[in-house]
Amino acid sequence: MADKKTYQKVVLAYSGGLDTSIIIPWLKENYGCEVIAVSGNVGQADELEGLEEKALKTGASKLYIEDLQDEFVDDFVFPTLKAGAVYEGKYLLGTSFARPVIAKRIVEIAKAEGADAICHGCTGKGNDQVRFELTIKAFAPNMPIIAPWRIWDIKSRDEEIDYAEAHNIPLKINRETNYSKDKNLWHLSHEGLDLEDPANEPKYDEILEMGVSPEKAPDAPAYLTLTFEKGVPVALDGQRMKGADLIKKLNELGGANGVGLADLVENRLVGMKSRGVYETPGGAILYHAHDVLESICLDKATQHYKQKAAMEFADLVYNGQWYTPLREALSAFVDKTQETVTGEVKLKLYKGNIINAGVTSPYSLYSEEIATFGEDEVYDQMDSQGFINLFGLPIKVKALLDEKKLK
Repeated sequence: MADKKTYQKVVLAYSGGLDTSIIIPWLKENYGCEVIAVSGNVGQADELEGLEEKALKTGASKLYIEDLQDEFVDDFVFPTLKAGAVYEGKYLLGTSFARPVIAKRIVEIAKAEGADAICHGCTGKGNDQVRFELTIKAFAPNMPIIAPWRIWDIKSRDEEIDYAEAHNIPLKINRETNYSKDKNLWHLSHEGLDLEDPANEPKYDEILEMGVSPEKAPDAPAYLTLTFEKGVPVALDGQRMKGADLIKKLNELGGANGVGLADLVENRLVGMKSRGVYETPGGAILYHAHDVLESICLDKATQHYKQKAAMEFADLVYNGQWYTPLREALSAFVDKTQETVTGEVKLKLYKGNIINAGVTSPYSLYSEEIATFGEDEVYDQMDSQGFINLFGLPIKVKALLDEKKLK
């Protein structure tokens, strides 16, 4: 049952998937309101086909399809990449950082339309409800939010399909292939059905859309060279291109070579563990290349401290806290570290593996003259004796004390 409040005009975060497809008629039934649907194009490609016709047929008064791809990449993906942020060591945050850019645009449209509420189709068990609503609070702190999953009588995806069939709402899925998916130009996630049991191996040959399994990748390796400027990838094999286009090209290369698959059980913000399978071919390549370049451009202390900050950054992104002072402060720190992260990284892709094939930078801190195992005139190996004596002094003092106690 809907709550007792009344609304005249509601803006719905609309994807055309199962949840939001049935929410349009549900809102009209329960509130009698006008529904304006908004879809943020963050690179989900074919999922946008026929979306306007579907939204209008199911009761929306209009549909906005907003092209957010460049903003998504430049203002969310690349800052996260520069931070080296990876959630729990595996998840490259594909769904997480797509939500703030979409929600921000929804608020802008809601204000322009004079809407008196915003609605989303996120479940009460997931992370996305937090990501959407924290962004809404950041830009429209007094805007009412409708979350049907918290208040309607529907309890499962099967019941959602029942509702859709009863209301003649066309769906692109059926009960047997009803995985919960999220797609954008950075990744594709798969959850639900057999994947809910971590004991089950993913049916890669059935579910993969962005590439192939490592077993089906070519027998010959593929080489590529990425150029970075201040931590941002700007060219592929010498050809400069904007970020969104570069990611799409890397998705093709990585996908064809079985790169970027992640199968993990993650800790959701709401407290439960969730099993997901992610395809992030281009993202995996970019993270690997960026890490390789940083290894020669950052000093040890900065590199190690940045790794600590990356964990906090990843938590903030995952938890929907993009628009917070801490995230902004961490990004400022990250940008400072990236001033010398410029150069080229050559990689080899082979059957799911990303293999280093060379790295150069005008700001490289690596000195072959100092690091060589051969004869050199710039490093006096006798200096290490005094260093070890001082560095090991606390250990020596503790050992001498222990010896006295034993006597």
